Amino acid sequence: MSTLEIRDLHVSVETKEGPKQILRGVDLTVASGETHAIMGPNGSGKSTLAYSLAGHPKYQVTAGTVLLDGEDVLAMTVDERARAGMFLAMQYPVEVPGVSVSNFLRTAKTAIDGKAPPLRTWVKGMRSAMDALRMDPEFAERSVNEGFSGGEKKRHEILQMELLNPKFAILDETDSGLDVDALRVVSEGVNRVRAGGEAGILLITHYTRILRYIKPDFVHVFVDGRIAEQGGPELADRLEAEGYDRFLPTGASA
Repeated sequence: MSTLEIRDLHVSVETKEGPKQILRGVDLTVASGETHAIMGPNGSGKSTLAYSLAGHPKYQVTAGTVLLDGEDVLAMTVDERARAGMFLAMQYPVEVPGVSVSNFLRTAKTAIDGKAPPLRTWVKGMRSAMDALRMDPEFAERSVNEGFSGGEKKRHEILQMELLNPKFAILDETDSGLDVDALRVVSEGVNRVRAGGEAGILLITHYTRILRYIKPDFVHVFVDGRIAEQGGPELADRLEAEGYDRFLPTGASA
């Protein structure tokens, strides 16, 4: 049983006009086996939370703590966070020319576990995961994300999550740009990880459509860098019906 504790997290980003505060005191606890949906209008700080937890240098933590099983995440480098069990599925996955998907994944698994997985077992497991995600086997020998469609990139992100088996997975708008079929396949992959009961999941989304396939245990509404409201799955249904207007200042729009 693992726990990710975020306490009073403040984060700013450097702009031409100087530092701009994005997160303004976020409190959130995620335990193994729990799925938390982070929802909110554009610009509310959802992706900032994701990249701050992963250690992106663009985002400066100015106050607060993040603990993974009592260990200070903010004192860790990006690779140390990954080895500790944190995983980020990016909204816009980057291309890595010259590095094949198979080499990338096995190298990542070796770095996390401290030893290389047995080749025969690894290949069998990767092929099985790719089949479940309806990925052509030839993708294993292609450069990471190079020439991939949007849906193929998102399937590759979920493939990583299934094979690397993190303690906590942060999925940053994994549903963006997906058609109905790809959304279903990607959601099935997330649900396979959830079924193991070991991973805690932070599912960041702007819309509720992915929540038709992935049922969250908790829903948190982000507005202006804070959690404005939280509840169970019924909160997502209310957002679907009412939108975010009731959380925004008069005259503002999501």
